[in-house]
Amino acid sequence: MLQAIAVAWLLLFVGDFVSTFCYHVPEHVFGKLHVSVHHAPRKNFRHYAVLSGRPSVVADGLLGALPYIALSVLLWSYSWQGVLLGMIFGQFHVWWRHTTALGWRTPGPIAWLCRWLLITTPEQHWRHHHNSTIGYGDIFTVFDTPARCMLKQLRRWRARYRYFLVSAG
Repeated sequence: MLQAIAVAWLLLFVGDFVSTFCYHVPEHVFGKLHVSVHHAPRKNFRHYAVLSGRPSVVADGLLGALPYIALSVLLWSYSWQGVLLGMIFGQFHVWWRHTTALGWRTPGPIAWLCRWLLITTPEQHWRHHHNSTIGYGDIFTVFDTPARCMLKQLRRWRARYRYFLVSAG
């Protein structure tokens, strides 16, 4: 049982790290898919991830989930139960973190526990939808500060080398 819990945590933590730093932050600087799906003005997020079926939403979700899927394959032989537990928890967290759009608020004791465990609450995630420079880490808040630093550095790099990026394409 302990091995399953450890594998589930490893899957979620490493998956969130890779997804944040290899997809989410770079997409905010160089891409358009994530920003158009999640940060467009006057966006209605009510059930968008579950019910929309729009190809752009599905593509963004799959790209964000690829690190978790790849890690699942690698960790399966250590504990398939842990992989399933991690994937189920991860999916429920995706649904839960979008409940703010429905007017739901995290109860105080649960919010306190999430802060203590460094888990992103719906309110924190909703702040990211409204201000794309804060609230990084889809599952764990520990990635927010380094992601903000990376975001600033990538934006500086993009501005500095804009000529080379444009002329290369």
